[in-house]
Amino acid sequence: MRFFISFLLAAFINAANAHCQTIDDTGQTLTLAAPAKRVITLAPDLTEILYSIGAGERLIATVDSSDYPKAAKNLTRIGSYTGLDLERIVFLHPDLIVTWDSNFARQLTILKTQFGIPIYTVSPHQLVDIPRTMENLGCLLNLEPEAKKAAKQFLTGLYQLEAKYSSQPKITAFYQIGAYGLMTINKTSWINQVLTLCGGKNVFANVKTMAPQITWEALLANDPQVIIGSDVAQDWKRPFTQFPQLTAVKQQTFYTVDPNLIHRAGPRLLQGAQQICLALALARQKMTN
Repeated sequence: MRFFISFLLAAFINAANAHCQTIDDTGQTLTLAAPAKRVITLAPDLTEILYSIGAGERLIATVDSSDYPKAAKNLTRIGSYTGLDLERIVFLHPDLIVTWDSNFARQLTILKTQFGIPIYTVSPHQLVDIPRTMENLGCLLNLEPEAKKAAKQFLTGLYQLEAKYSSQPKITAFYQIGAYGLMTINKTSWINQVLTLCGGKNVFANVKTMAPQITWEALLANDPQVIIGSDVAQDWKRPFTQFPQLTAVKQQTFYTVDPNLIHRAGPRLLQGAQQICLALALARQKMTN
């Protein structure tokens, strides 16, 4: 992935004068009669993206899990992961709803077909999807300069991490999602891309499922040098200690990353990447001493 981020950065800078066309991650071209001024987001990372491009005052409602930045906590709530309050959404008269792919599909079809509310859908998998979403939403809200600035800052931060860490000696890693069972990510996830950027090698990158359940036998066979967990509220490390033959257990190379910084495909993912890069750097140092 050497020079990958720098290539993307150049592409975003060169696109500054390109014609603005908004195509969401489902391939739908979205054209608004006027810039969106009343926006509803249906995921916390989308809320963070809107604030990052200077659109906080355009947000009129969001879902329960949107808790950052602080101002987002004051937004009207129109649903949660279990479903949406359609009546309340219609009452708020949004001129744009931004959502994740496959979330609330049936209810969103009603809002789109029966009430004519424009829907922009995201389906992020790679790091580049985040600045692209920033720019597309900037177009829909007529905040293109602010969106381009936020996109450039994000890509510049990734480039700086890549320049510092990607050429370091590779270290094998297992990324643990949550604290129940062994769940990880494969190479189609932006988390895998972060591991690579930081000089890590995901031991389950080639598994077919994006978020596979792994057996203890498979983990022992792959024997990662580092284990990174994303459950800050529980003692997620305990199950691993029953296998003292694991290199990560022998070396005590366990590290925790804030899930809100790495599982959300928003601007703060850069901070999550910094945490992972630092964890791998500490593990390298520990294993060479």
